[in-house]
Amino acid sequence: MTPQSEDFSAWYNELVVQAQLVDRGPVRGTMVIRPYGYRVWELLQADLDRRIKDAGHDNACFPMLIPESYLKREAEHVEGFSPELAVVTHAGGKELDEPLVMRPTSETVIGEYMAKWIDSHRDLPLLLNQWANVVRWEMRPRLFLRTTEFLWQEGHTAHIDEADAMRETMWALDAYAGVAQELAAMPVVAGEKTPGERFAGAVRTYTIEVMMRDGRALQSGTSHYLGTNFAKAFEIQYQDEAGRLTLAHTTSWGMSTRMIGGVIMTHGDDKGLVLPPRLAPYQVVIVPIGRKEQGEQAAAEARRLGAAIKSMGIRVHVDDNRPQLSPGFKYNEWEMRGVPVRIELGMRDIEAGVGTLVRRLPTVEGQGKEQIPLAKLPELLPGILADFQSFLLARAERFRDDHTAVVDGWDAFTAQVATGWARAFHCGDTACEDDIKAETAATPRVIPADAPEETGECVKCGRPSDYGKRVIFGRAY
Repeated sequence: MTPQSEDFSAWYNELVVQAQLVDRGPVRGTMVIRPYGYRVWELLQADLDRRIKDAGHDNACFPMLIPESYLKREAEHVEGFSPELAVVTHAGGKELDEPLVMRPTSETVIGEYMAKWIDSHRDLPLLLNQWANVVRWEMRPRLFLRTTEFLWQEGHTAHIDEADAMRETMWALDAYAGVAQELAAMPVVAGEKTPGERFAGAVRTYTIEVMMRDGRALQSGTSHYLGTNFAKAFEIQYQDEAGRLTLAHTTSWGMSTRMIGGVIMTHGDDKGLVLPPRLAPYQVVIVPIGRKEQGEQAAAEARRLGAAIKSMGIRVHVDDNRPQLSPGFKYNEWEMRGVPVRIELGMRDIEAGVGTLVRRLPTVEGQGKEQIPLAKLPELLPGILADFQSFLLARAERFRDDHTAVVDGWDAFTAQVATGWARAFHCGDTACEDDIKAETAATPRVIPADAPEETGECVKCGRPSDYGKRVIFGRAY
């Protein structure tokens, strides 16, 4: 593969295909997620779905096709999405009376049914989620990161008042941060988007941002407080305890398959993928070594070891059905595909009662292959995998911190955003944001929730800062 230092984009595009995560679809900008890549999504999905249900939400399913008139009822929303819309104008051999939009997101269609299902304050909060595909016509597609069609979940909720809706908005943000850090080992910076970066039709937008290994940011999950904007457009109202009709406050929030791209770019290296154990389709791969009779004996022992490891709740694969491939080829392949732990098992190992364990990355400097008694391997592996998961999170956090700097002057700002993130003061003017983007390709990624309160002069125009703290700027995917 092309080295990251030579061309990070080429490295990424080559790796996602070679690692058998994804292939290009037949329509420009679409993708086919292969089983190995889809398993990563399933593991993410299962954890997030559990969190969503534990918090009292119910899964539902809404139509892919949305009447165009629904989108037009919330003007700011349709304006924000209009360049990305895919519209169906003909079906059944004739022109439709009204064009149908393939959902870019479902606030409008779900809002229509919230209005139908909500009558009283007793019907609130209404907590819905759906797992679905959406379509956004991308001009510059990139597999997993920006594709014309992708998979995601979208939560949509309705509440009695702003306070309850904001609690929901922040719950979703915390849930996304938990998934990113605990499963994907991606250290996040959570906080609010600037007005110029808000979701179309939202009152407030919150985000988790993660730094990739080229210093760019990836927006990895967003949560929106929509106020009563969509409630007004779709008449989502309820009868309060005094019998008055009152507009509901709504939220929406989503996480998509771009998280897989984030995992790749947060942890991968010149040898290929590096998968956190909690997201790895195979956490352990056993490669038996030997030819003919010895190979058969090694494979039989590998299968016995695999069964013992599986009994510990570990996802294990025994690579024993490709005798035409050399052990070295298999080592390189599984390394490229990011398997956290490989166990090599030949007759000499078996006779010595050991297995040779190789981590995808050494968690301790100088740590290479180590031989571990076969009898102890199954019980030791959960701890080894947990240590590797923690190591990846700490490694990514160090990389982010090493590539983030506090800056005050414009020259320092432009130099910093070329390779990482800049923490800088900003005036809050969207025109100023546009000027910064035009000159540096950097945008305000997040107003960090945990940043200290500070004031100063805008790094670009010199006017007083507007947010009471520094904003993180960076180039982004």
